[in-house]
Amino acid sequence: MTKLIQNVKVLRNKKLNSSYFVLELLAPEKLPKILPGQFVQVLIDNSKNTFLRRPFSVHNIDYNKNTFKLLIQKVGNGTKVLSYLEKGNLINIIYPLGNNFSMPFDNNVLLVGGGCGIAPLLFLAKYLFENNIIPTILIGGKGRKDIVELEEYGKYGHVFVITEDGTIGVKGLITHHPLLSDINKNKDKSKANFSKIYTCGPELMMREIARISKENNIDCEASLENMMACGIGACLCCVVKTIRGNERVCTEGPIFNTKDLVQWDK
Repeated sequence: MTKLIQNVKVLRNKKLNSSYFVLELLAPEKLPKILPGQFVQVLIDNSKNTFLRRPFSVHNIDYNKNTFKLLIQKVGNGTKVLSYLEKGNLINIIYPLGNNFSMPFDNNVLLVGGGCGIAPLLFLAKYLFENNIIPTILIGGKGRKDIVELEEYGKYGHVFVITEDGTIGVKGLITHHPLLSDINKNKDKSKANFSKIYTCGPELMMREIARISKENNIDCEASLENMMACGIGACLCCVVKTIRGNERVCTEGPIFNTKDLVQWDK
């Protein structure tokens, strides 16, 4: 797939709360084909401490408007600089990068996102919805401020929420939500609640979901968030161990079937 380096224009910088914002970006020409799970590398100007491009999953896309969105959490100087962008500003990106989520075999799919890990799952939910698959969507975070874009997700699936402090949704860890914990209660492991799980978020969360999936014969794909420098497979800083050997998250990933990740399902 052809990779492009372009200056895209900021159409809107939507502040969701003090920690999260969404950039709506307009491409200078017809958007290339982008699939759920793929990402962009953003060059961040005016940041003294940010020397390398930063990777962000494509949050949503509108081919009719020639626009796409990035959901970003402010966690450092680079993302703080991006949060100040205004309508009309230009940013330089490389895209589309990485591989994509695969299509499920049937309609019984679960999307699990923790914190900013929900970013690629909105585009996935929309893609599934447009292919006549209504997903179940589980969103979790530490508290209310980590739960964003619920209305958007609700357009494409059945949404459930859990927070560690209980300020919104069920109280507890995301892996303790009944959608996941009830899977383990199913005595007939050949008839699990879901046939496919897609997940993105903290690694410990995804590892637990991988374990649940393996024990219940559920196919599971995870979007990894390893540190990336180049995004094109040259620097090798994002390597992960798989059953095929070391693979680069930015090129062979970021989407991996969890059964292929060494030590993940132990």
